[in-house]
Amino acid sequence: MEFKLNDNGCSSAECVIVPVFENQELCVSCEGIKKMINSVRNSEAFKAVKGDIYHFTNISEETIKHILLVGLGKNEEITSEDVRKIFSKVVKKARELKIASASVKFFTTDGLCKKGTIKAIAEGMALADYSFDKYKTNKSEITLKEVSIVDINDEDKEILESALKEGLSLIKSTVFARDLVNEPANTIYPETLAERCIDAGKAYGFEIEVLDENQIRELGMEAFLAVGMSAFNKPRFIIMRYFGNKEDKENILGLVGKGLTYDAGGYSLKPTQGMVDMKSDMGGAAAVIGAMCSIAEMKLKKNVVAVVAACENLISNDAYKPGDIISSMAGKTIEVVNTDAEGRLTLADAVYYITSRENVNKVIDVATLTGAVLGALGTLTTGVITNDEAFYNDLLSAGKRSGEKFWQLPAFEEYKELLKSKVADYKNSGGRFAGTITAGLFIGEFLYKPMPWLHLDIAGTSFVDGAKDYLTAGGTAAPLRTLYYLVREN
Repeated sequence: MEFKLNDNGCSSAECVIVPVFENQELCVSCEGIKKMINSVRNSEAFKAVKGDIYHFTNISEETIKHILLVGLGKNEEITSEDVRKIFSKVVKKARELKIASASVKFFTTDGLCKKGTIKAIAEGMALADYSFDKYKTNKSEITLKEVSIVDINDEDKEILESALKEGLSLIKSTVFARDLVNEPANTIYPETLAERCIDAGKAYGFEIEVLDENQIRELGMEAFLAVGMSAFNKPRFIIMRYFGNKEDKENILGLVGKGLTYDAGGYSLKPTQGMVDMKSDMGGAAAVIGAMCSIAEMKLKKNVVAVVAACENLISNDAYKPGDIISSMAGKTIEVVNTDAEGRLTLADAVYYITSRENVNKVIDVATLTGAVLGALGTLTTGVITNDEAFYNDLLSAGKRSGEKFWQLPAFEEYKELLKSKVADYKNSGGRFAGTITAGLFIGEFLYKPMPWLHLDIAGTSFVDGAKDYLTAGGTAAPLRTLYYLVREN
């Protein structure tokens, strides 16, 4: 889907999309269309409530133009997330009508900046149109190919073009991340994930270093290797570096993405149905990789290093077992009580590496870590464990821009008692109570030194079974856009 700005309010597009607020006078430059719209509004067939869509056609001079009236609700109440959801409905209606080109009348609101509005329109439409049909013989037809955003004031055009460019970058990175998650595990495994990262680094402009299993062993990442050496496809440690502000190398943000390209649970084997979507256990890695793409493409004046410990968790003669005691890059020992609590083991070494070797002074780990987070927060909200309230507030501010939701869980010291082992420094699972909290706190024990840290459990938000609004079935790429805004604003 191609987006462009167009000064002409009456474009040659097949469809005119007119956003309308409740009880607010309409401003449309085409008088003929304006009369028809006012007739519909006067008949009360269209109330302009949030998300309401009314379709009619204007027939003139042997041409048919589709008109979509789109309800925005009350001006003072609308949010950027509302705009995304509303325009996701618009693109689905356009697909139903087999419309190839459309013009959208730009609008302003009391509570949203113009830049946020234009990005939300593009994101809602483009991301709702995403589908992963690479392996289907009969592929989905993309009908809506061109979208013009019209009635742009000359004084706004430059800043809106810049905002649209940023929005399109985030859309492209989100699609890339969704594709990574939706690819089956026989095509995306540690080596091929690393290859995709190398290609992305070349395309977007960030450095890439990939370590094989021997180099990983030299670093002492025994926890990571314990998980990854069970598979034929051996682990890879992927390091991405972007230094957009070389004058301030003291400030580097670290991003860590969980990279289990497939998780069968090891000897703590998952049931068959529980394995089907375990290609998605690298959703954290995909979000981090995608965020790095937009950070570099938009040339943010920030410094970011991201790492992914990529591996598969399977069963073989080399697989680790419940009851094993393993070490870690930090030198701390771990009693394995559940081989399906594997992600925190890979993250322990990844977090220790990035905080000890890459000079980061803040770190965020992103992981599809626990089923417990779905019991607590469902599929709407990402669970957060942190040691720094200011850093968490920065995350919430970024989330307001992206529309992604977060909720802080308690991190009381008493919860760490559940991780104590009788035979090692820690157990890799604190049991079924407070599972999301103890899993996050386990990772936090592997910071090289005290620093602001956020743990984001995206097990509920990274993958959806069916389409809803601008999220389509499969990987969502959450929280890619939040990570981007967090970097941009801090």
